[in-house]
Amino acid sequence: MTDPTPNTKPEVGDPGPLGLFEGFGVEIEWMIVDSESLDIRPSGDLLLGEDGEVERGPMAWSNELVLHVIEAKTNGPAPTLYGLAEVFHAEVMEAERRLEPLGCRLLSGGAHPWMEPARDTRIWPHEYTEVYRAFDRIFGVQGHGWSNLQSTHLNLPFSGDEEFAALHQAIRLILPLVPALSAASPVLDGVVQPNLDERMDRYRTNAARVPSVSGGVIPDRSLSRRAYETEVLAGLYRDLAPHDPEGTLRHEWVNARGAIPRFERGAIEIRVIDAQESPVMDLAILKLVVALIRRITAAGFASSDPTGRSPLDRVSTEVLREVLADTVRDAERASLNGVRRREAMAPLLDVLQMADLHPRDAGAFWAAGAEVTGEDSTELRTLLDQGPLARRIVRALGTKGGRELRPGDAPGEAVLRSTWRGVGEALRENRPFAP
Repeated sequence: MTDPTPNTKPEVGDPGPLGLFEGFGVEIEWMIVDSESLDIRPSGDLLLGEDGEVERGPMAWSNELVLHVIEAKTNGPAPTLYGLAEVFHAEVMEAERRLEPLGCRLLSGGAHPWMEPARDTRIWPHEYTEVYRAFDRIFGVQGHGWSNLQSTHLNLPFSGDEEFAALHQAIRLILPLVPALSAASPVLDGVVQPNLDERMDRYRTNAARVPSVSGGVIPDRSLSRRAYETEVLAGLYRDLAPHDPEGTLRHEWVNARGAIPRFERGAIEIRVIDAQESPVMDLAILKLVVALIRRITAAGFASSDPTGRSPLDRVSTEVLREVLADTVRDAERASLNGVRRREAMAPLLDVLQMADLHPRDAGAFWAAGAEVTGEDSTELRTLLDQGPLARRIVRALGTKGGRELRPGDAPGEAVLRSTWRGVGEALRENRPFAP
């Protein structure tokens, strides 16, 4: 996967320290494909140049692990998420204008549905390639979990240990529920997969040779930079050392949990969001996620006792990881029922003032979240009413024997290409994909 390697280079235009919710860093990855066939085209260096970076005022483009993936990002933190969908869409259109003479275009979504990684993977060969080669040597990147996936990253700033602890706690509590909104990778190798968010399933296991790299994806509670560096990063570096004696990967960005502190820039980066069909859908998800994180963060401050403890600390990492496994598989239909799960999630629902809404599944959780925060848009209603992109893609792929396609079903080349052309048109038109 490209995801522990994104943002290994310093961010263009990194600011000084910002406090909670004073800025937002957004990064969205897209695939470069053939304009007609939609097959993978490893042409990133033809678009970006060998240094892999293009600055465009308030925006920037950069390379990723493999030559067929590019990333557009805010060039430093944006003051608000509102209006960014249109800014990112303008970057899509400019990139497509530059790709057109090459017979290429961009394609959106969490993974390419018929890419063959052993055949199509081309590692970025220019600046910074020693990092990518190190990942390949240790983990082997010619697989779906490395070379075939696209994500949307959200960076939220903090200043000092108190803000870090509160923000980290809020993010870790919301992480397991995010795939219910963002699952966008239901097909690999031309076959419907067991998980609607197959990208995240591969994310959880792609660094299995050194398990501390991903650490179960959902991080444990951490109260300070020193504690995190001691309890997480030191052990991760120690485990990597026999495989990386030169220390090429000995940096905080090697951490592949679902949210990682970037202490060098004073932010936490959220990594569990599949890239959506269009920027307007990416931003609809980010706005609701941020609205709930903001409420949890504030409630954590308000409900802490003199020792800094909060009822939110009772939510166990083990239960959060169980919920993540379910949302990765079933997205919005993942159950929040069961005595153990209800008891574990009760403090979160209480601080969000959602307990009386009794969300029984992850989709109902997000609908309740939209209600209590007042977040509303046509795009968000599409997600809440019709399900995440993965659900809508499976629906668009048709039926088999009168039923919705199931894991293991192969829709056929013509159906796949037709469906993903529709996903691509949603990207160009900056709208939801509708079956």
